Amino acid sequence: MSKKPNRLINEKSPYLLQHAYNPVDWYPWCDEAFEKAKKEDKPIFLSIGYSSCHWCHVMEKESFEDEEVAEILNKYFVPIKVDREERPDIDAVYMNVCMLFNGSGGWPLTIIMTPDKKPFFAGTYFPKHSRPNRIGVVDLLLSVAKYWQENKEDLISRSEKVLGYLKEDNKSNYGELKKDYIHAGFYDLKGRFDNTYGGFSNKPKFPTPHNIMFLLRYYYHTKEEEALQMVEKTLTNMRLGGIYDHVGFGFHRYSTDRQWLLPHFEKMHYDQAMLLMAYTETYQITKKDLYKQTVQEIIEYVIRDMTNEEGVFFSAEDADSEGEEGKFYTWTLQEIKDILKEESDLAIKIFNIKEEGNYLEEATGHPTGRNIIYLSKPLRDYANELGIDEKVLREKLEEIRKKLFQEREKRVHPLKDDKVLTDWNGLMIAALSKAGKAFSNQDYISYAQKAADFIIHNMIIDGKLYHLYKDKEVKIEGMLDDYAFLVWGLIELYQATGELKYLKTAVDLTNKAIQPLYDEKNGGFFLSKSQDLIVNPKESFDGAIPSGNSVMAYNLYRLYLITAQEEFYKKSYETLTAFAGDIKRLPSYHTMFLIALMMHFFPTSEIVISGKGWIEALNQLNREFLPNTVIIVKTPENKEELSKISHYTQSMEVPEDFYIYLCKNFACNLPTKDLEYVINMLKG
Repeated sequence: MSKKPNRLINEKSPYLLQHAYNPVDWYPWCDEAFEKAKKEDKPIFLSIGYSSCHWCHVMEKESFEDEEVAEILNKYFVPIKVDREERPDIDAVYMNVCMLFNGSGGWPLTIIMTPDKKPFFAGTYFPKHSRPNRIGVVDLLLSVAKYWQENKEDLISRSEKVLGYLKEDNKSNYGELKKDYIHAGFYDLKGRFDNTYGGFSNKPKFPTPHNIMFLLRYYYHTKEEEALQMVEKTLTNMRLGGIYDHVGFGFHRYSTDRQWLLPHFEKMHYDQAMLLMAYTETYQITKKDLYKQTVQEIIEYVIRDMTNEEGVFFSAEDADSEGEEGKFYTWTLQEIKDILKEESDLAIKIFNIKEEGNYLEEATGHPTGRNIIYLSKPLRDYANELGIDEKVLREKLEEIRKKLFQEREKRVHPLKDDKVLTDWNGLMIAALSKAGKAFSNQDYISYAQKAADFIIHNMIIDGKLYHLYKDKEVKIEGMLDDYAFLVWGLIELYQATGELKYLKTAVDLTNKAIQPLYDEKNGGFFLSKSQDLIVNPKESFDGAIPSGNSVMAYNLYRLYLITAQEEFYKKSYETLTAFAGDIKRLPSYHTMFLIALMMHFFPTSEIVISGKGWIEALNQLNREFLPNTVIIVKTPENKEELSKISHYTQSMEVPEDFYIYLCKNFACNLPTKDLEYVINMLKG
């Protein structure tokens, strides 16, 4: 008997469509669901997740595909499913509730609330039946349903208190801005640093590339060698470990162990983007080939597997295939022998392949018989041990990798979440632009341009930016992260190309974000302007990706340096002061804010390259790591338009070859053609 679809069948989200044939009578987040709950006097069961979330799949299989659970849910509740990537504002509100109730959060996020959206219960994954220390879905639902019928007023009173806490927690935590917070961030990270394996926790270990980017800037400004050492140990061990896909490239979501060996296998767009930035900038400082190779390989993966025909980037790839986490990415010893034949001995040694498997089942720690490919030391150490040239070894391993990749392509692939999100695409535009600049690689810049042009032409409609594109349609009005991350990407793309349209769009979108999202009374930006939330969150914490507020504070200051518009400086400063209390309390959890703070407290530079011969000058400057510097390009073609955006460029001469005008820390030098002199001045 064929299954009947529920209301989610009409949605675009791959995550919601995964649940479209559940027997649960799911609603998307909509007025109809809340009206039904009010009319029938039922609580709301809200489940929030995303398409590549392993435990979301487990809970679906155990409970949401189960007729018994569905019958209870449909009888006593109004069930609502939300894709957190579609509606990060809804997720932010209720994740705060989960943190408030439990001290921790995650996905799937499970919320039970009144028909007017006020929560009284929050948790994450629940099995179908109760276990020691974890209630099962069946017992939970039946007990809540009974309590709602017998003690509804108590639950409503509880929900009102929760709402009060949320409103209080959403207030700005003002404070004075101090340079000391920057140093405190460094010492915090130093205290959390794993000196053996790198990273800033024991386990699980998350990439948090913005921590790396902060440390690189701290090293640049203070010459504190330990900052760079922490960066290099972390990035090197991540690249060697199982968190990196050595066969098809790209990084998995996070490592469940201390050694970066055992990952959760989903691959997220935003991790690739942020790690591209971190590895690119580390290469600019160190000039080490491993970091350049990692950048090249991540981009190869992104363009091959995460880019649609229109040049924009997909959201994620799942951890599971054929109902099993990691099956696509792991290997048995016999598979390695059968595929590689006489080359298998080398692969078994270098990649740590074991007969019992090195991939341990997370819950029990037992071997699974399958292997994660990883390196336990750098290739040069293996080469010395084997007595062969490192270059020869690298070439042999590349041949092995290609054979494994070709064989792996025949497997059932994990599900790809093919929706296009403006915010995450903004991060990738920034990352590709940075890589294009650092390596003078026009292909990388072209990838960024194609994505940016698509978003500008297709996802800005009647002056409004939209959040999501899927199946030739846009939906959901843009939120703070969409504006902040896209503007970041456009600024980087302008710095890479000198094309004024990207700067103009960045300025225009920033102004458009301020009007509806900026809190004129208390400072900082709200996450969205949606009217269907019980509170409008205002986030500061830099989690898996930086917060929209921290990126916006950074963007605003950079645009101030480019345009000299005082309003941009004012909004950057006010945004930082609005969250200064949070930054002071937990500096190492606000590292993108600290990057913005560095713009205020360390010397800044503005460079104007003027003239017809600007391209080579721009390329040479862009190869350098110059974190507090903005570059403006003035040509005979754009000089009139540029002067409207950046008034102080109006009197600068446009010669036949080029001039470089350097202003450092609000003092300008005479124009010069000596690029080496300019670079030395910037670094001095």
